[in-house]
Amino acid sequence: MLAELERLIGEIGDLNSKLVLLVGAGRSGKTKLLRELGTKLNIEPLNVGLELGRRLAATPNNKRGFSAGELLREIADKERTDAPLLLDNIELLFEKNLQINPLDLVKRLAHSKRVVAVWPGELRGDRLIYADMSHPEHRDYSRDGVVVLEI
Repeated sequence: MLAELERLIGEIGDLNSKLVLLVGAGRSGKTKLLRELGTKLNIEPLNVGLELGRRLAATPNNKRGFSAGELLREIADKERTDAPLLLDNIELLFEKNLQINPLDLVKRLAHSKRVVAVWPGELRGDRLIYADMSHPEHRDYSRDGVVVLEI
């Protein structure tokens, strides 16, 4: 699976959105695979919930949605520019109060550098789903413009 992920990362360099999403059921090994890639490339995966959450805590509630994208870009820009950005624990981006489009935000990061992110939901046909329909944070996106590696 690591070899397949490395192949995909090599192939996305010429795409407009250089994003690979690792998609699979809970406990399927997405984070483990991301960490294996990080070890091989000597990169520490970014825990978005921890890093972004820490910065958002110091931001007034009414400005968090606007600030989330900027703060995430600042965090990403501190990483090595030649290496892929490895994102894990992105659930915070789905918080209803932020009123942002998490997939769009990650796609925008992937315009300037290769990004590998663990998707905390599932793939149903050509749709990326986060949470059940009854859940307040439920999201349903087309997978257009995203390379998906199912685990």
